[in-house]
Amino acid sequence: MEFFKIIDKQITEEIIQHKITPKTMDLFAESMFFIKGNDCNFNGSTLWGEFNMSFHKIKGGVRFMLLDCPNALTWTITTGYPPERTKVVLHCTINRTQKPDEFIEEINEFLEEWEKGLLENL
Repeated sequence: MEFFKIIDKQITEEIIQHKITPKTMDLFAESMFFIKGNDCNFNGSTLWGEFNMSFHKIKGGVRFMLLDCPNALTWTITTGYPPERTKVVLHCTINRTQKPDEFIEEINEFLEEWEKGLLENL
């Protein structure tokens, strides 16, 4: 399943990559924080508990992955590319085609946290 949030901010890829890191994710999502590790592989707390996570700078921005999540939850924060080239695109995926409504609501809450944090802190 795919989820999108279009955030009305005009910033550069470099700003996204500079400001959003594993150690700053708590500024952007109140339910998340860095526990231990390095900039690419670390333990972090999320809305769903503690996970091994990875982080990478990618073309257009950054990508986070919950490595031991049974739903393979991944999200990217990018700019400069479709569907909105001049805005920030928050894109989240899981490896399922269907999930209970409660879980879908949790993903939407997660994305709303990030949206709020991105609007306030970028």
